[in-house]
Amino acid sequence: MEKIICGIQQVGIGVRNVAESWKWYKDNFGFDTKIFGAEGVAERMLPYTGGKPQPRYAILVYNLRGGAGFEVWEPRGRELNYVSFEPALGDLGIYACKIKSRNVRAAYAQLSKAEGARLLTEVTKTPDGREHFFLYDPWNNLFEVETDSYVFMDEDKNTGGGNGAVLGVSDMDKSVKFYSTLMDYDKVEYDVTGVQADLNGVPGSQYPLRRVLLSRSKPIEGPLSEVMGTSHIELVQRIPEGFDVPAPRKIYEGRYWGDPGFIHLCFDIRNMEAIRETAESLGHSFVCDGGRDFKMGEADGHFTYVEDPDGTLIEFVETFKVPILKKWGIYLHLEKRDPHKQLPRYMTRALRFLRTR
Repeated sequence: MEKIICGIQQVGIGVRNVAESWKWYKDNFGFDTKIFGAEGVAERMLPYTGGKPQPRYAILVYNLRGGAGFEVWEPRGRELNYVSFEPALGDLGIYACKIKSRNVRAAYAQLSKAEGARLLTEVTKTPDGREHFFLYDPWNNLFEVETDSYVFMDEDKNTGGGNGAVLGVSDMDKSVKFYSTLMDYDKVEYDVTGVQADLNGVPGSQYPLRRVLLSRSKPIEGPLSEVMGTSHIELVQRIPEGFDVPAPRKIYEGRYWGDPGFIHLCFDIRNMEAIRETAESLGHSFVCDGGRDFKMGEADGHFTYVEDPDGTLIEFVETFKVPILKKWGIYLHLEKRDPHKQLPRYMTRALRFLRTR
């Protein structure tokens, strides 16, 4: 059985209030399509929730220009633990979420007026020539808006969906092997070392860094892959030799999964057992397995987690059912479909009926 990585399904974002955060992401990033919303108890993540089930409310939202979604996650019934320091480039974990943009300068002008946004950089160019800039949302989550031409539905928005993530790592070669072997992000778009001028203004940009941008050499495949589109992963390692550079810190050290910040990077997959075999061959066994009976609101699927070499949580989801018009009993059923083929567009475009104005 062959493992199939369909794309980055979503980035998990822990927040204090789902409604407040989603309104901002909808108004400013165009994430206006809600796949599900579900109250419940996180019973299958006990190693990361203090050993006991934790109440939560979560929604999965997308921008249908194309790209990864956001799983916006609100813990309930407990005190939230915020990061106790300002994370900087090279700190370990998910440092920033990437956002697609058809017109970065127009997005910059738009977001410079967004209530609560803090822009950290001007529009500059990445080592491979993409225009990009960085900003904080009102809750100090860092986003990188970057040029990307991928389109699922040609909507009139300056920004699209998620385009991957920036992750801090401690051993670049070990992390490149992990992401290229398990997730098939096997193509090196750039590998640069030094103080990076295009990052000027981002915390940690004063340090010498090694940056490796990984993408996939394979074309996208799988039932929902056209919705998520292409993406990449940028790994950043602080280089201490000969410089007064602080050791990297773990962004989620001493906190629970679901606490404010980027909580996981989630991949949409087919053939979970093949994923399990590959993960175990790398020495990264599943740390949580939700089983094939898991339900999230009206959506069904099988979720699992591994840790990357630095303990960052990576989720895999094999989706079985997605609601389209649940009041009329209309769902996308995926379990028995060809795992390589994309769904017909008339099916995936039906997700527009879930849009919230």
